[in-house]
Amino acid sequence: MQNFIHILLGSLVLSVVHALIPNHWLPLVAIGRTEKWTRKETLGVTAIAAFAHTLSTIIIGIIVGLIGYKLSESYKLITTIAAPVVLISLGAVYLLLDFKENRLHQHHNHINVDEAIKKKTKRAIIISLSVGMFFSPCLEIEAYYFVASSLGWLGIFTVSSIYLFITVTGIVLLVYLASKGIEKLEWHFMEHHEKLVSGLILILLGILSLFITF
Repeated sequence: MQNFIHILLGSLVLSVVHALIPNHWLPLVAIGRTEKWTRKETLGVTAIAAFAHTLSTIIIGIIVGLIGYKLSESYKLITTIAAPVVLISLGAVYLLLDFKENRLHQHHNHINVDEAIKKKTKRAIIISLSVGMFFSPCLEIEAYYFVASSLGWLGIFTVSSIYLFITVTGIVLLVYLASKGIEKLEWHFMEHHEKLVSGLILILLGILSLFITF
């Protein structure tokens, strides 16, 4: 039961942070305004793009989770030590990438606004956004599937359902709030340090996994 609560809370934290990252939703606001879509149209396109993004992430996550589950059946070490170490290691990599990107002032968006609005029809823009988001899965939640695999299908389903609901709902909600002026708030830190935030959370979850396991 303690492991399940840990997986549940960890999935929730990672999903919320993921949805809050500005480059997931601010470009959608910009495209909607550039194309002069109504709020309803913008939210509809946002839901489709967010779903495409979560779908690819979940597909890869399920594969990772099944591999972890099969390994844990034969090697208990996978769930007790290896899985938390994977989280901590990935978190450390994210911290290094954040340092490198900010030192070089390089930042990458999931959505290329200029490329998307080159399309002339609404249908073409939706396809462009969906394809772009589908092929941009988020690695931080993928690693957590490895930890969740210790609970078998229950863990995999828990991570998938929470990630799907929080990401799609969160991105749509943020785009809606942006139409009310939330984009005027200071999002600079999250926009330029998403890997720092994600890395610290992964390291923390990895450390907690080690304590709970032993």
